[in-house]
Formats: sequence, C-alpha cells, structure tokens
Amino acid sequence: MKLFALSPSSDRWLSGFRSLALAFFVMVLGAMGGCASGPHANPNDPLEPLNRSVYDFNTTVDKAVLKPVATAYKDALPGGVRQSVTHFFANLAEPWSFANNLLQGKVADAAETVIRFGTNTVFGVFGLFDVARDLGIDAHKQDLGKTLAHWGVPAGPYLMLPLLGPSSVRDGSALVLDYQGNLLAREKDIAVRNSLTATQFVNLRANLFQAGDLLGSASLDEYAFLRDAYLQSRDPDIFKSMDSERYDQDEPLVAPSAP
Repeated sequence: MKLFALSPSSDRWLSGFRSLALAFFVMVLGAMGGCASGPHANPNDPLEPLNRSVYDFNTTVDKAVLKPVATAYKDALPGGVRQSVTHFFANLAEPWSFANNLLQGKVADAAETVIRFGTNTVFGVFGLFDVARDLGIDAHKQDLGKTLAHWGVPAGPYLMLPLLGPSSVRDGSALVLDYQGNLLAREKDIAVRNSLTATQFVNLRANLFQAGDLLGSASLDEYAFLRDAYLQSRDPDIFKSMDSERYDQDEPLVAPSAP
C-alpha cells in the first residue's frame, strides 16, 4: 500500500534522522548536569528547558509540514480506508508485542497475540481488517520500554523527542530496538519501506487531530498539559501490565505538577 512514493535515495533522510537522534541523546546526557530547579519545577521533568525547546521545534514542524500533509491525507481518504491503514500497521507490530509478552513471562498473552496476528494476516487481508477483535481475541500491545519497566528499570526523566513527541529516557532509548522489531523494518526494498514509513507517520498524525484540538483548547501551557497527560497515562498502562504483588496500587506513580 504505497500511498506515498519515495525514491531509494530518501533512505539518506532516515540515516540523517538516526544521526540526529544520536546527537539528541548526547545533548540529553550533557543536559543531565544542568537540571531544572525552582519552586515550580516538576520533579519528573528535570530536563524541562531542553524539552520545551524540542517541543517548540516539533510544533513548528507540525504547523509547517505535518499538519497540512495530514489534513490533505484525511480529506483524500474516507474514514474506513484510514482505519484499515491503522489496522495494517498495528498488525505489523504484533510479532514484537509477542516477543515482549514472552520477555515479561506472559505466555497466555503471547499466545493470544500469535493468534491475533495469524487471524488478521490471513482473514483480515494482511491486517487491513481487525477480524480478531470481532472474534473476541484481545490485543496485548507491548514494547521494549514496558518490558524494561517490568524488569525494574526506572523510567528516568521525562523526555520530549524530536518529531516523535513525549517519552522518557528509558522508553526513548528502547525505540531503536522497537523499530527494528517491527516487521516494517524487515522490508528489503528501500523505496517500499520508506513509503510505508511515511504513510504510517502521516496516518498517525491524521489520527491525532482531535487530540490536537483538545490540547490547544484545554490549557494555556500546552507543553505542561501534554507532559502531565503522557505521564499519567503511560505509567498506569505499564503498571497494569506488571505483577501487582510487586507494587502498591495505593502509591502514586507520578508526582503532581507544582501549581
């Protein structure tokens, strides 16, 4: 499904992005020595000055490029087609979810993930339709960040990634392997792989229009609103996938922001 045609030479763009990501993490390590402090500092966000700069960059790129392209994409394709595109890319991530379920010792979830993948690939036309959901086969989405959390690796500071958005030092560091674990990365044809990657990125942005409108109207400080929403959703999601005997549910996972 090549909704965007990219030449093989566009692989240089991906290589450049990987170099940019590496440089960014070097900047993060340097910024760790100059953590934000003060009466209004959020303890979960010691890298706030750097993160706000990245957020401003992301916002600029989104307004200038991503949002206009996603708007054209949304206007050109019916909702049902966009939903099938979303299902297709979700199906490509199922084998990596299977691996991470196994790494977390969730054999039943891993087995159900295999059944989902096989069902949707065969009967859902390579994942374009979520037949497994209609059959009552639940999804058990996992990633390496959740696996590391399950193993007791702390999230570390909140991190705003260039173009990719909210994350943490732990989850952001895991993204490289998360990408390699996705079947999309196994595509040998560079033009096809890049076209699919661009389609996935634009489709994801198109799916976030409603959330973007909410962000713009809900808070004077969009950065803080997005950060707190991410922390309050990501941590409980990870917590629910862990062994409840190892964690006290009454203990808050995220320190509240300073007023």
